[in-house]
Amino acid sequence: MSCAAPIGGVALEGVDAGNQAVIQGTVTRDGQPLRGAYARLVNASDDFVGEVATGDEGTFRFFAADGDWKVRVLASQGFTGEYPVTAQVGKVIDIQVQA
Repeated sequence: MSCAAPIGGVALEGVDAGNQAVIQGTVTRDGQPLRGAYARLVNASDDFVGEVATGDEGTFRFFAADGDWKVRVLASQGFTGEYPVTAQVGKVIDIQVQA
């Protein structure tokens, strides 16, 4: 599986949403962080908005506008999961994905 998203990952602890809506999460497999999974942000019309790859900690983060979104996670071994979320300025939505 190859996408153009750079592998990065982010530290999830201590994030302050402030005046932004934050959607973030961790992808794990067998209790361990999964590097190289892809998280895609999709709007309510099912349009692709952005993509990030998880780093060593299995983490991802998006900054979004208020409203309804979906996070699609793609990982090795054919895993695909979809997680509907409602983003709100000043709040952090945290998604835990077991791939």
